Amino acid sequence: MKPDDFSSYWLQLEQELIRVESAPECTEIPLRSTPEGKVFGLQLTSLGGYRIFAYYCVPNGKGPFPVIYRLPNYGSVVHIPPFEERCNHISIALCHRGQRLSDEPFAASFPGLLTLGIESPQTYIYREITSDCLRVMDFLLTREEVDHRRISLVGGDLAFWTAAMRPQALTLFYTPSMFYKSLQKASTSSHYPLEEFNDYFRAFPKSRKQVETTLEYFEPMNFAPWVSSSTMMMEESEGDGDDLAAAFGREIDRCTTYHSSFRDGVRQAQWIADKLKTGEPLLPEHWS
Repeated sequence: MKPDDFSSYWLQLEQELIRVESAPECTEIPLRSTPEGKVFGLQLTSLGGYRIFAYYCVPNGKGPFPVIYRLPNYGSVVHIPPFEERCNHISIALCHRGQRLSDEPFAASFPGLLTLGIESPQTYIYREITSDCLRVMDFLLTREEVDHRRISLVGGDLAFWTAAMRPQALTLFYTPSMFYKSLQKASTSSHYPLEEFNDYFRAFPKSRKQVETTLEYFEPMNFAPWVSSSTMMMEESEGDGDDLAAAFGREIDRCTTYHSSFRDGVRQAQWIADKLKTGEPLLPEHWS
Protein backbone atom coordinates (compact mmCIF):
# COMPACT_ATOMS: atom_id res chain seq x y z
CA MET A 1 0.00 0.00 0.00
CA LYS A 2 1.27 3.47 -0.88
CA PRO A 3 1.41 5.77 2.18
CA ASP A 4 -0.69 8.94 1.98
CA ASP A 5 2.40 11.03 2.67
CA PHE A 6 4.67 9.13 0.25
CA SER A 7 5.38 12.21 -1.87
CA SER A 8 5.89 14.55 1.08
CA TYR A 9 8.24 12.04 2.74
CA TRP A 10 10.58 12.14 -0.24
CA LEU A 11 10.11 15.87 -0.76
CA GLN A 12 11.32 16.40 2.80
CA LEU A 13 14.46 14.43 1.99
CA GLU A 14 15.04 16.56 -1.11
CA GLN A 15 14.66 19.76 0.90
CA GLU A 16 17.15 18.55 3.51
CA LEU A 17 19.64 17.54 0.81
CA ILE A 18 19.41 20.88 -0.99
CA ARG A 19 20.56 22.63 2.17
CA VAL A 20 23.78 20.57 2.29
CA GLU A 21 26.72 21.90 0.24
CA SER A 22 28.12 18.99 -1.78
CA ALA A 23 31.73 20.30 -1.63
CA PRO A 24 33.08 18.00 -4.38
CA GLU A 25 36.73 16.95 -4.38
CA CYS A 26 38.23 15.00 -7.29
CA THR A 27 41.65 13.41 -6.86
CA GLU A 28 43.24 11.38 -9.64
CA ILE A 29 44.18 7.78 -8.80
CA PRO A 30 47.24 7.32 -11.06
CA LEU A 31 47.42 3.57 -10.44
CA ARG A 32 43.93 3.21 -11.95
CA SER A 33 44.32 5.69 -14.83
CA THR A 34 45.21 4.37 -18.30
CA PRO A 35 46.06 5.88 -21.70
CA GLU A 36 42.33 5.66 -22.47
CA GLY A 37 41.24 7.85 -19.56
CA LYS A 38 41.68 9.03 -16.02
CA VAL A 39 40.20 7.58 -12.84
CA PHE A 40 39.43 9.91 -9.96
CA GLY A 41 38.40 9.43 -6.40
CA LEU A 42 35.37 11.67 -5.96
CA GLN A 43 34.22 12.82 -2.54
CA LEU A 44 30.90 14.55 -1.91
CA THR A 45 29.01 15.66 1.18
CA SER A 46 25.61 14.04 1.52
CA LEU A 47 22.77 14.19 4.05
CA GLY A 48 23.86 14.81 7.60
CA GLY A 49 27.23 16.15 6.45
CA TYR A 50 28.42 12.61 5.62
CA ARG A 51 31.31 12.38 3.12
CA ILE A 52 30.82 9.70 0.49
CA PHE A 53 33.23 8.29 -2.10
CA ALA A 54 32.76 7.31 -5.74
CA TYR A 55 35.03 6.20 -8.56
CA TYR A 56 34.73 8.84 -11.28
CA CYS A 57 36.23 7.81 -14.61
CA VAL A 58 36.61 10.21 -17.54
CA PRO A 59 37.87 9.08 -20.97
CA ASN A 60 40.53 11.05 -22.79
CA GLY A 61 39.35 13.12 -25.73
CA LYS A 62 36.81 15.82 -26.39
CA GLY A 63 33.55 15.60 -24.50
CA PRO A 64 30.86 15.82 -23.47
CA PHE A 65 30.59 12.07 -22.92
CA PRO A 66 27.65 9.78 -22.24
CA VAL A 67 27.47 8.46 -18.69
CA ILE A 68 26.96 5.08 -17.08
CA TYR A 69 26.23 5.54 -13.39
CA ARG A 70 26.44 2.25 -11.51
CA LEU A 71 24.54 2.11 -8.25
CA PRO A 72 25.95 -0.33 -5.68
CA ASN A 73 24.66 -3.76 -4.79
CA TYR A 74 24.31 -5.02 -1.23
CA GLY A 75 27.79 -5.63 0.14
CA SER A 76 30.78 -3.91 1.65
CA VAL A 77 33.00 -3.45 -1.43
CA VAL A 78 32.35 -1.54 -4.66
CA HIS A 79 34.64 -2.17 -7.61
CA ILE A 80 35.99 0.27 -10.16
CA PRO A 81 33.83 0.39 -13.34
CA PRO A 82 34.84 -2.01 -16.15
CA PHE A 83 37.79 -0.95 -18.29
CA GLU A 84 35.91 -1.26 -21.60
CA GLU A 85 33.15 0.99 -20.27
CA ARG A 86 35.67 3.60 -19.18
CA CYS A 87 37.11 3.90 -22.69
CA ASN A 88 34.15 5.78 -24.18
CA HIS A 89 31.85 6.71 -21.29
CA ILE A 90 32.09 8.69 -18.14
CA SER A 91 31.69 5.85 -15.66
CA ILE A 92 30.88 6.39 -12.03
CA ALA A 93 30.48 3.85 -9.24
CA LEU A 94 29.18 5.01 -5.87
CA CYS A 95 30.23 3.66 -2.49
CA HIS A 96 27.29 4.73 -0.32
CA ARG A 97 27.71 5.44 3.39
CA GLY A 98 28.85 2.38 5.30
CA GLN A 99 30.52 0.72 2.32
CA ARG A 100 34.29 0.51 1.96
CA LEU A 101 35.84 3.92 1.16
CA SER A 102 32.71 5.59 2.57
CA ASP A 103 32.98 3.84 5.92
CA GLU A 104 34.13 6.64 8.19
CA PRO A 105 32.65 7.27 10.69
CA PHE A 106 30.08 4.55 9.90
CA ALA A 107 31.15 1.05 8.81
CA ALA A 108 28.10 -1.01 7.84
CA SER A 109 27.58 -4.60 8.93
CA PHE A 110 26.69 -7.24 6.33
CA PRO A 111 24.35 -8.78 7.36
CA GLY A 112 22.75 -6.08 9.44
CA LEU A 113 22.51 -2.98 7.26
CA LEU A 114 19.17 -3.98 5.72
CA THR A 115 17.30 -3.55 9.00
CA LEU A 116 19.28 -0.72 10.59
CA GLY A 117 16.83 1.88 11.88
CA ILE A 118 13.90 0.10 10.22
CA GLU A 119 11.57 0.77 13.15
CA SER A 120 10.70 4.15 11.57
CA PRO A 121 10.74 5.63 8.04
CA GLN A 122 12.61 8.63 9.47
CA THR A 123 15.41 6.58 11.03
CA TYR A 124 15.79 3.86 8.37
CA ILE A 125 19.32 3.85 6.99
CA TYR A 126 18.10 3.58 3.40
CA ARG A 127 16.64 7.06 3.60
CA GLU A 128 20.17 8.41 4.01
CA ILE A 129 21.60 5.97 1.46
CA THR A 130 19.06 7.26 -1.06
CA SER A 131 20.38 10.77 -0.47
CA ASP A 132 23.88 9.50 -1.32
CA CYS A 133 22.62 8.17 -4.65
CA LEU A 134 20.89 11.44 -5.49
CA ARG A 135 23.94 13.49 -4.49
CA VAL A 136 26.06 11.77 -7.16
CA MET A 137 23.41 12.33 -9.81
CA ASP A 138 23.27 16.02 -8.89
CA PHE A 139 27.06 16.21 -9.22
CA LEU A 140 26.90 14.76 -12.73
CA LEU A 141 24.39 17.39 -13.79
CA THR A 142 26.87 20.15 -12.92
CA ARG A 143 29.75 18.82 -15.03
CA GLU A 144 30.74 20.22 -18.43
CA GLU A 145 32.30 16.91 -19.51
CA VAL A 146 28.97 15.12 -18.99
CA ASP A 147 26.41 14.83 -21.77
CA HIS A 148 23.38 15.57 -19.60
CA ARG A 149 21.04 14.13 -22.25
CA ARG A 150 22.71 10.70 -22.17
CA ILE A 151 22.91 9.40 -18.61
CA SER A 152 22.20 5.74 -17.94
CA LEU A 153 21.57 4.28 -14.49
CA VAL A 154 22.43 0.65 -13.80
CA GLY A 155 21.63 -1.37 -10.70
CA GLY A 156 18.98 -2.59 -8.32
CA ASP A 157 16.50 -0.66 -6.19
CA LEU A 158 18.95 2.19 -5.54
CA ALA A 159 19.09 2.85 -9.29
CA PHE A 160 15.31 2.63 -9.46
CA TRP A 161 14.76 5.20 -6.71
CA THR A 162 17.33 7.50 -8.31
CA ALA A 163 15.57 7.32 -11.68
CA ALA A 164 12.26 8.05 -9.98
CA MET A 165 13.58 11.21 -8.34
CA ARG A 166 15.96 12.33 -11.09
CA PRO A 167 14.05 12.27 -14.40
CA GLN A 168 17.14 13.63 -16.19
CA ALA A 169 18.36 10.02 -16.50
CA LEU A 170 17.72 8.89 -20.07
CA THR A 171 17.83 5.15 -19.37
CA LEU A 172 17.55 2.71 -16.50
CA PHE A 173 18.77 -0.89 -16.57
CA TYR A 174 17.07 -2.25 -13.47
CA THR A 175 17.30 -5.56 -11.65
CA PRO A 176 14.74 -5.72 -8.79
CA SER A 177 16.55 -6.70 -5.65
CA MET A 178 15.62 -6.42 -1.97
CA PHE A 179 12.67 -4.05 -1.78
CA TYR A 180 10.20 -5.37 -4.36
CA LYS A 181 7.60 -7.30 -2.33
CA SER A 182 10.35 -7.72 0.24
CA LEU A 183 8.45 -9.22 3.18
CA GLN A 184 6.36 -11.46 0.95
CA LYS A 185 9.52 -12.86 -0.62
CA ALA A 186 11.30 -13.11 2.73
CA SER A 187 8.47 -15.26 4.10
CA THR A 188 9.26 -17.97 1.54
CA SER A 189 13.06 -17.70 1.69
CA SER A 190 15.89 -18.37 4.10
CA HIS A 191 18.55 -16.75 1.91
CA TYR A 192 20.37 -13.55 2.74
CA PRO A 193 19.92 -10.65 2.48
CA LEU A 194 16.12 -11.15 2.72
CA GLU A 195 16.67 -13.45 5.70
CA GLU A 196 17.70 -10.33 7.61
CA PHE A 197 14.02 -9.39 7.78
CA ASN A 198 13.20 -12.80 9.25
CA ASP A 199 16.06 -12.45 11.73
CA TYR A 200 14.70 -9.08 12.79
CA PHE A 201 11.21 -10.46 13.40
CA ARG A 202 12.63 -13.30 15.46
CA ALA A 203 14.48 -10.76 17.61
CA PHE A 204 11.59 -8.27 17.72
CA PRO A 205 8.39 -10.29 17.18
CA LYS A 206 6.08 -7.32 17.84
CA SER A 207 7.72 -5.07 15.25
CA ARG A 208 6.10 -6.39 12.08
CA LYS A 209 3.60 -3.56 11.62
CA GLN A 210 6.29 -0.93 12.09
CA VAL A 211 8.55 -2.64 9.56
CA GLU A 212 5.73 -2.99 7.05
CA THR A 213 5.00 0.72 7.37
CA THR A 214 8.64 1.69 6.81
CA LEU A 215 9.06 -0.55 3.78
CA GLU A 216 6.01 0.93 2.07
CA TYR A 217 8.08 4.09 1.52
CA PHE A 218 10.75 2.05 -0.32
CA GLU A 219 8.52 -0.33 -2.31
CA PRO A 220 9.43 0.01 -6.02
CA MET A 221 5.79 -0.29 -7.09
CA ASN A 222 5.12 3.01 -5.31
CA PHE A 223 7.98 4.70 -7.20
CA ALA A 224 7.19 3.23 -10.61
CA PRO A 225 4.80 5.97 -11.82
CA TRP A 226 7.58 8.53 -11.21
CA VAL A 227 10.08 6.76 -13.50
CA SER A 228 10.14 8.34 -16.95
CA SER A 229 13.50 6.91 -18.10
CA SER A 230 13.55 4.34 -20.86
CA THR A 231 13.64 1.18 -18.76
CA MET A 232 14.84 -2.39 -19.10
CA MET A 233 13.83 -4.60 -16.18
CA MET A 234 15.72 -7.87 -15.80
CA GLU A 235 13.69 -10.41 -13.84
CA GLU A 236 14.66 -13.56 -11.96
CA SER A 237 12.07 -15.60 -13.88
CA GLU A 238 9.46 -14.91 -16.52
CA GLY A 239 6.50 -13.04 -15.08
CA ASP A 240 8.25 -12.39 -11.76
CA GLY A 241 7.84 -8.64 -12.15
CA ASP A 242 4.33 -8.47 -13.62
CA ASP A 243 2.91 -6.33 -10.81
CA LEU A 244 5.86 -3.95 -10.92
CA ALA A 245 5.72 -3.63 -14.71
CA ALA A 246 2.03 -2.80 -14.50
CA ALA A 247 2.74 -0.10 -11.90
CA PHE A 248 4.69 1.94 -14.47
CA GLY A 249 1.49 2.67 -16.36
CA ARG A 250 3.42 2.43 -19.64
CA GLU A 251 5.35 -0.08 -21.69
CA ILE A 252 8.86 -0.98 -20.54
CA ASP A 253 11.40 -3.46 -21.85
CA ARG A 254 11.66 -6.71 -19.90
CA CYS A 255 14.00 -9.68 -19.96
CA THR A 256 14.80 -12.72 -17.82
CA THR A 257 18.27 -13.23 -16.43
CA TYR A 258 20.44 -15.91 -18.02
CA HIS A 259 22.14 -16.40 -14.62
CA SER A 260 25.37 -15.78 -16.53
CA SER A 261 27.56 -12.73 -15.96
CA PHE A 262 28.76 -13.04 -19.56
CA ARG A 263 25.36 -13.33 -21.27
CA ASP A 264 23.62 -10.82 -18.99
CA GLY A 265 26.57 -8.44 -19.36
CA VAL A 266 26.51 -8.57 -23.15
CA ARG A 267 22.77 -7.93 -23.23
CA GLN A 268 23.08 -5.02 -20.78
CA ALA A 269 25.95 -3.42 -22.73
CA GLN A 270 24.11 -3.74 -26.04
CA TRP A 271 20.85 -2.32 -24.68
CA ILE A 272 22.62 0.67 -23.11
CA ALA A 273 24.67 1.33 -26.26
CA ASP A 274 21.49 1.31 -28.34
CA LYS A 275 19.69 3.72 -26.01
CA LEU A 276 22.67 6.07 -25.61
CA LYS A 277 23.41 5.82 -29.36
CA THR A 278 27.10 5.11 -28.81
CA GLY A 279 27.41 2.42 -31.49
CA GLU A 280 28.57 -1.10 -30.76
CA PRO A 281 29.68 -1.50 -27.14
CA LEU A 282 33.25 -2.30 -26.27
CA LEU A 283 33.27 -5.73 -24.63
CA PRO A 284 36.02 -7.71 -22.88
CA GLU A 285 38.02 -9.76 -25.38
CA HIS A 286 37.04 -13.03 -23.69
CA TRP A 287 33.35 -12.14 -24.25
CA SER A 288 33.80 -11.91 -28.01
